[in-house]
Amino acid sequence: MASAVPYDLLTPREVAEVMRVSTMTVYRLIKSGELPAMRVGKHLRIRGNDVAAFLDARIVRTPGAPGKEGGPWPAA
Repeated sequence: MASAVPYDLLTPREVAEVMRVSTMTVYRLIKSGELPAMRVGKHLRIRGNDVAAFLDARIVRTPGAPGKEGGPWPAA
């Protein structure tokens, strides 16, 4: 049976565990607007898809990775 909610909602503590950072870091990302969040009553909730998109946008490519010319690292 499908969930009535179209996406998973996570607490800041759960997001911190997934990202392996402190909860304060999660709150800072929300305050800066880098990580979207919503209020449910007095509490903040973050969509699982938003966490995944946030992390995907920060993937670092190494020099010489297959299919990529260079990367974010300066040439030696």
